[in-house]
Amino acid sequence: MSVNEPRRNLVGIGRDALAAEMAAFGAETFRARQLWHWIYHRGAADFAGMSNLAKGFRAELAEAYELRRPEITQALASSDGTRKWLLRFADGQEVETVYIPEEDRGTLCVSSQVGCTLTCSFCHTGTQRLVRNLGPDEIVAQVMVARDALGEWPSPSEDRQITNIVLMGMGEPLYNFDNVAAALKIVMDPEGLAISRRKVTLSTSGVVPMIERCGREIGVNLAVSLHAVRDDIRDRLVPINRKWPIAELLAACRNYPGASNARRITFEYVMLKGVNDSPADARELVRLLRGIPAKVNLIPFNPWPGAPYECSSDAAIAGFSDIVFAAGYSAPVRTPRGRDILAACGQLKSASVRRRSGMAAAVPLS
Repeated sequence: MSVNEPRRNLVGIGRDALAAEMAAFGAETFRARQLWHWIYHRGAADFAGMSNLAKGFRAELAEAYELRRPEITQALASSDGTRKWLLRFADGQEVETVYIPEEDRGTLCVSSQVGCTLTCSFCHTGTQRLVRNLGPDEIVAQVMVARDALGEWPSPSEDRQITNIVLMGMGEPLYNFDNVAAALKIVMDPEGLAISRRKVTLSTSGVVPMIERCGREIGVNLAVSLHAVRDDIRDRLVPINRKWPIAELLAACRNYPGASNARRITFEYVMLKGVNDSPADARELVRLLRGIPAKVNLIPFNPWPGAPYECSSDAAIAGFSDIVFAAGYSAPVRTPRGRDILAACGQLKSASVRRRSGMAAAVPLS
């Protein structure tokens, strides 16, 4: 390798690609297995500590390769235990990753794009233009950074802090399918990051042609950002609905590979005062979901500076939940988390941009 040639990052490389890379490097076949173990099971950040590799070989690897993580530009901890990281990649672009601990699980919310192309009107990320897709290395590295911060190496077999992964951060994962699929194969590898497929959820705003492929090729849980029961309202809240309206979206959900009563599709529904929170809306939601193995996640709106909506009242949310629950669907109300650290998707990055441009960052606390 020439002096000026950049070192290749081995983070985000799958099993076959890593084996091919080591073969091209002139290493024995078993070296790829050893590296896989160190990178993804033990979380190695450099080659020096790989004690079962010869010292000379470690030096050769360090000359040609790196194990790059993104830079943490901000790390915030909420009073409720939520943690959020703003991560900067080699080209200066930033995304957010959020860890939400609960009594029975610890969920890591992972981003798939820098910005987003969907412009959902209630979502702060929707105010930020799409810059680019994240590569597999940048998606996998979010999990690795969180494990670094939580001290969770080697990958535990039990008593985990990170038990669940959700592709529910910045971006639309089905618009970055190949990179997301490659990353999740590493995340779910039992000898790698070792998060069970049953504990991985991909959230989509409704990229209908990709939904079946997602179930067939990745086989993870599906969550759908529904948020409305009428096309005229959903057109405004989730503009992708103009391309694939509610009827087409729900037809794709009915045919999602692997969906069953034991593995239900989650329908996310953000509660917006006077927009989608009436008893009639709740009854129509029940009608629409008939025949789909489903559960509903009711999400109190988390305000952000300049947001055009207000959160529904507690009474409206409770009444909505009661109607859906009475029809036989689980309809828990998500407890708002991390409001004191800008935990709503896109808020921390937007605040960072305002700081760099000399503008004050507003912090919503209610």
